[in-house]
Amino acid sequence: MTMHLRLANMDDLPQLKAVYGEIVDTMHKNNIKIWDAIYPCEFFCNDIENTRLYVLEENEEIASAFALCTANAGADYVKWEDKQAKAVYVDRFGVNVKFSRKGIGSMMLKRAIALAREKGFAYVRLFVVDINEPAINLYIKNGFTRVDGIYDQIITDDITLHEFGFEIKTGL
Repeated sequence: MTMHLRLANMDDLPQLKAVYGEIVDTMHKNNIKIWDAIYPCEFFCNDIENTRLYVLEENEEIASAFALCTANAGADYVKWEDKQAKAVYVDRFGVNVKFSRKGIGSMMLKRAIALAREKGFAYVRLFVVDINEPAINLYIKNGFTRVDGIYDQIITDDITLHEFGFEIKTGL
């Protein structure tokens, strides 16, 4: 398997949207209804324009993607180990369903941590919805620690997502 990580570009949008569409369908089949056909795709253009969306590809097929963001709306709702430390947030993290169960999730987290370290960040942080047990298990398996507190992200009057915060030191 020869894969390489690179910054995404606008030419990737059709493939990214198709990959994330399949991820959403798979999540829904597994009763994890936290993403829809619009989110996270609505943020891809902005992520690409701000050079923070990374894709892992093999033979021009996107295997996984994530954004590294310098802010997150939930940041003040949980108790980080060192709130003042320079941190970056993994967002819109997804693995192409064709590449499931091949270690791609762990590989991408390791690459996100390495990128964050190269960019001078002391922590990598992320949020995960409480019902997304596969993601929670992946983060714990890769050394992320759950912090105290819950961020309640209000989507509509009827939908609120309860999100846990996780973090890991980059080694800086």
